[in-house]
Amino acid sequence: MEPSVNLWGMDLGGTKIEGAVLESRANPRIIARMRIPTEADKGYDHMVGQVAKLIDMMAAETGTRPASLGLGHPGALDPHTGVIKNANTTALIGKPFDKDLSAKLGIPVKLANDANCFAMAEAHMGAVPEVLPNAEVVFGVIMGTGVGGGLVVHNKVINGRQGIGGEWGHNFLDVSGGTCYCGRSGCVETLISGPALERYYARVSGKVLPLRDICSRAEDGSDSVAVQTINRLLYFFGKAMAVVINIVDPDVIVLGGGLGHIDRLYTDGVDEVRKYVFNDRLDTLFVKPKLGDSAGVYGAALL
Repeated sequence: MEPSVNLWGMDLGGTKIEGAVLESRANPRIIARMRIPTEADKGYDHMVGQVAKLIDMMAAETGTRPASLGLGHPGALDPHTGVIKNANTTALIGKPFDKDLSAKLGIPVKLANDANCFAMAEAHMGAVPEVLPNAEVVFGVIMGTGVGGGLVVHNKVINGRQGIGGEWGHNFLDVSGGTCYCGRSGCVETLISGPALERYYARVSGKVLPLRDICSRAEDGSDSVAVQTINRLLYFFGKAMAVVINIVDPDVIVLGGGLGHIDRLYTDGVDEVRKYVFNDRLDTLFVKPKLGDSAGVYGAALL
């Protein structure tokens, strides 16, 4: 089977692996797109096999095989040790994932954090070209089960010397967040992730509600604790986001993840950011993502 001239990407999540083939960087038309279960509970070797299985399925559909593969994943590939760290899919931790995949597939494999892939996709073919086609610096935010981010400068992902570029979710924000899974305390993630909002609501109200119900109750004003929970989100979002802007000053910030659907982040949340930015105004554009939950796989292909 002939090697493909197209771009092949995969997004490896905790429950699914999604693959996509794009025509080219200049014309990122989707040629093929498939998903299969990750089955992470079956171990690391099985996950490597699942990636190979998905390649075979996509090759059968397109009639070609990839010349190389871009793959987004949780955590980061440590540039010094060559193994995965900080991944919530724990079977990946300590593994030379790119080398093992390359050996299995017989092609070069380029890895990137899944938030970096999200940022790359939205910067190149998603929301950013619609609002500011000449944007030089884009910060892609993931606010959902966790809080992460990806930094794209001149259409290139900035991984950083330690492979942790964009990881604003583990900056210290406030001691009231409590202990984070990373072993530290008061991380951004402990205050403005979905589970953090649910914990806060439960602690104050004595009731357990999913985030969607907290948001709807806050929106219609029927629950004072829900209103308090969302106001607290906006306050800490402003403080946390201003740190990012003061350091890298993005042209555009794309808010992805489940919390990115909260409309007040783009109004009252931006007003909170404005209070803490080192400038007399805030010119940064805050936008909703365009590509949905497939942004990660498109960004991986663009690697």
